[in-house]
Amino acid sequence: MNLENYFISQFSSRHIGDDGALIGSYVYSKDAFFENVHYKKRWLNFEQIASKAMLVNISDAIAMNAKPKYALLSVAMPKCMSKLDMQALANGFKSVAEQYGIDIIGGDTISNTKLDITITIISKTDKPLLRSGVRKGYVLAYTGELGKSAKELKKLFSLGKIHKKSKFIDIKLRQDFVRKSQRILKAGMDISDGLFSDLDKITSLNNVGVKFNKKIPKRVACSGEEYEMLVAFDKRDIKALKRRAEQTRTPLTLFAYTNRSKYTNRCKAHHF
Repeated sequence: MNLENYFISQFSSRHIGDDGALIGSYVYSKDAFFENVHYKKRWLNFEQIASKAMLVNISDAIAMNAKPKYALLSVAMPKCMSKLDMQALANGFKSVAEQYGIDIIGGDTISNTKLDITITIISKTDKPLLRSGVRKGYVLAYTGELGKSAKELKKLFSLGKIHKKSKFIDIKLRQDFVRKSQRILKAGMDISDGLFSDLDKITSLNNVGVKFNKKIPKRVACSGEEYEMLVAFDKRDIKALKRRAEQTRTPLTLFAYTNRSKYTNRCKAHHF
C-alpha cells in the first residue's frame, strides 16, 4: 500500500472511495492544484492556471455523471502578485464556471510564498456513476488518446514549449459521452493517476482481475493527468456504447475484460 492509500485508509466513512462523495443526490468533490507540485509558473499564465484548476476539479463531477452547480475556491497567493495578475486568475475561474453553469459561491484567500489552489465542487446527479458494480466478464474501455499528457510534461521539464491547446493545458472533459451512456455504463472514474493505477483502484474495490486483449505501452498506461474516462460495461452493450461514442465524437478504446485473476499495477505512484 502506498502512502496516499495508507492515509486515506485512516478514515472509515462510507462516502469515501469514488471520485467524489455521494450524499443523497449531491456529489461533493475537492482537488488541489499547487505550484511546483502540479505546475510551474513558467508553463502557464495566470488565466490558464485557474482554468486548469477548475477543469481538474470538474472532471470528478463529470466522472460521476453529476452536473456541477457550485464552487468554493481556496486561493493562497504570493504578495508579489499584481492586480492585473489577480484579474487574470479570476477570469480563468469565471470563464470555466460560466462554461459549465457553475456559481462560484465563496471560499477563502490567504497570503503564501507560492500560488496554491484548492477547489470544492458541489454537483447534482439523478443517476450516479460509481466505481463499484463491476462484475467478472465486463468490458473495460477508456476514452480519448492516452499518453500525451506525460509526453508534454516531459517536454516542459526539458524547458521546451507546448501549444496552448495541448492536452496538458486545455483539458477536454467527456460529459456528453457519460450523460448519453449513463444507462449502459456500470462503473467509471476519471483517469487522473494513469490508466494502470486507476485500473488498480477499480479492480481492488470490486475484487476482480483483468485480461488484456491488446498491449498497452507503459508510457501510455502510466501517463497521469489525462482526465479521460475509464469505464466498465456489459459485453452485450458493446455496439450500443460504440454508437454513443460516435454520436458524441468520443474516441473509445476497448482494451480488456474483467476476470477472476489478480491484477497488478506496473506504474509508480504519482503522489508519494
